[in-house]
Amino acid sequence: MSLLRNAIDMLQATSRTFLIPISGLPPRLKEAVTSAYLCMRAIDEIEDHPHLDNVLKAKLLRSLSLNLQSANASTAIDDFTIGLESFRDRLDSVTMRVGEWALLAPDEIAPRVWDASAAMADRMAYWAECNWLVRSQADLDCYTFSVAGAVGLLLSDLWGWYDNTQTDRMHAIGFGRGLQAVNILRNRSEDLGRGADFLPEGWSTADLHDYARYNLSLADQYCASLPHGPALNFCRIPLALAYGTLDALSQGKEKLSRSDVLALVAMATSSN
Repeated sequence: MSLLRNAIDMLQATSRTFLIPISGLPPRLKEAVTSAYLCMRAIDEIEDHPHLDNVLKAKLLRSLSLNLQSANASTAIDDFTIGLESFRDRLDSVTMRVGEWALLAPDEIAPRVWDASAAMADRMAYWAECNWLVRSQADLDCYTFSVAGAVGLLLSDLWGWYDNTQTDRMHAIGFGRGLQAVNILRNRSEDLGRGADFLPEGWSTADLHDYARYNLSLADQYCASLPHGPALNFCRIPLALAYGTLDALSQGKEKLSRSDVLALVAMATSSN
């Protein structure tokens, strides 16, 4: 129980988008999804770190990937940060506590969470080495799959593991890509400040809005196919926030206000 309590505390500190839908999940599924989210957040914090060069980021990400790949039922918490300890004073606590998050997942699904997290870390190492260079839509598709489309696939696996909920996996990828495209639009100034530009050559932000809305239309189909239950309850909230964020950005706002978020969450959950 202490692992879950600590994880929820970290979740409160790192994500207002996913705290609410994760908090509403039933036991065991809550642990699995929280484990996956925080493991991937640990990876994100390395990728987005403002004071690490790309070579070091790639090295740390590959170390973390190898630790996750070698994990088993007897792996200790500290084993997940082998290769990272020398940089403890420079890495965020969500990264240095990745062993807690990894071991939170129920034993029978933990290897799938570790596998997905390890693969993401490897992909992020690749993107760090090429300085997140996106030239074409194919590059953008590759990047958005690496960081989010693959998460959609993992969530589909978690729904299936928990109660045999079946999903369209192409729509699952679109769900992840759509959410990530919205994040790219929202964080564009910050990304440019660290030298990362995710717009393909010749694209405007309007083109990226179109890309996001196309993929969110796949997310709509994903949600429409879900039976009433925890998967649908979970997915409605980030989808509503993604659409709300797109609308806010189109109106010249930088992000949703807290009142906007609460209103969208209330609307998303009122039909549960």
